[in-house]
Amino acid sequence: MGVINEIREKAKSKLKTIVLPEFEDERILEAASIIEKEKIANVILLTKDKIDAGDNERYVQEFYELRKAKGISVEQVRKIFEDPLYHAAMLVREGKVDGYVAGAARTSAEVARSAIYCLGIDKRINIASSSFIMVVPNCPYGENGTFLFADCGVIPEPNARQLACISIATAELAQKVLNLTPRVALLSYSTKGSAEGRAIGKVEEALNLLKEMAPDLVVDGEFQVDTAIVPEVARIKYPDSPVGGKANILIFPNLEAGNIGYKLTQRMADARAIGPLLMGLNKPCSDLSRGCSVDDIVDCVAVTAIRAQ
Repeated sequence: MGVINEIREKAKSKLKTIVLPEFEDERILEAASIIEKEKIANVILLTKDKIDAGDNERYVQEFYELRKAKGISVEQVRKIFEDPLYHAAMLVREGKVDGYVAGAARTSAEVARSAIYCLGIDKRINIASSSFIMVVPNCPYGENGTFLFADCGVIPEPNARQLACISIATAELAQKVLNLTPRVALLSYSTKGSAEGRAIGKVEEALNLLKEMAPDLVVDGEFQVDTAIVPEVARIKYPDSPVGGKANILIFPNLEAGNIGYKLTQRMADARAIGPLLMGLNKPCSDLSRGCSVDDIVDCVAVTAIRAQ
C-alpha cells in the first residue's frame, strides 16, 4: 500500500528511538527485527537487564510525587513499576527515548493510564483520546481510501467540548503524519436535522465550538456516515457542505460507535488499522490492539517516530 510505504519512509528520514516494553511477545520481537533491519527507528526492547535499578527507584519517587495527592503510597508505586510499561513511559517523560508503543499484551486502558499519568496531558488540547489511521484497499472515498477514525479507544461518552478537542487533535495528527488537508465530519445517526435526539444536539454543539476554537479547520456535521464520505449521497442530502462526500477524518459520537466502526472496516473491508494512536499527551505514545499483527506493530512504531520528529 502506498500510504504504508510513505509512513515508513517518513519515519526513516529522521531516526527516533522508540521503546517496546512487551519484550516477551513474539510479535513484538519479530516487529523489532523488521524495524531495525529496515532502519525505520531505533528500538529498545525493555528487557529486565536494560532497566537500571537506580533509574527505576528515581522514577518510583517521581511518580509518587505526581500521584500522591490521589492517596497512593510509595509501596504501591514500587508494585506498579514491576511492570516495565511504566518504566518505558518514564523514559519518554525524561527524554531518554522519543516514544513508546505497547498494547499487544495489555489492555488499552492500561496503556492509556501509563501514558496519561507519566507523560501528562497537553494543556492546549486538554484531553487524552485516540485515533486510527485506516487504509482501505480499492476504496474511492476519503483520501484515496485513507481515513482517520476517532475516538475509538479512550473516551466512552465524550461531551461536545471533548468531541471538538478530539477533532482538533486528529486533524493535527493527519497533517503531521500523512500531510493531509483535514476534512472533518462529525458523525451521527442524523444528517443536518433529519432526526432528533440529545446525542444530535451534542454533535451540533461540538460543531459550533469548533468554529470558535479552530476557525480554519474544514469541518461539518452532524452527518450520517454515507453523507460524509459518498459524494452522490452528499449531493442529495446536503449539497452545500464543504465536507459532505469528501471527509477524510471521521469523528464518532462515542467510543461504542468508534470501536465498532473501525473493527468492522478492518475486518470486512480488509483495511489496515494503525493504532490506537494516543493523542493529547505531552509526548508520543501508541497503543496496540491485542489482536495486532507484526505489521501493525511496525507501522505503529513508524507513526510514533514521525510524531516525535
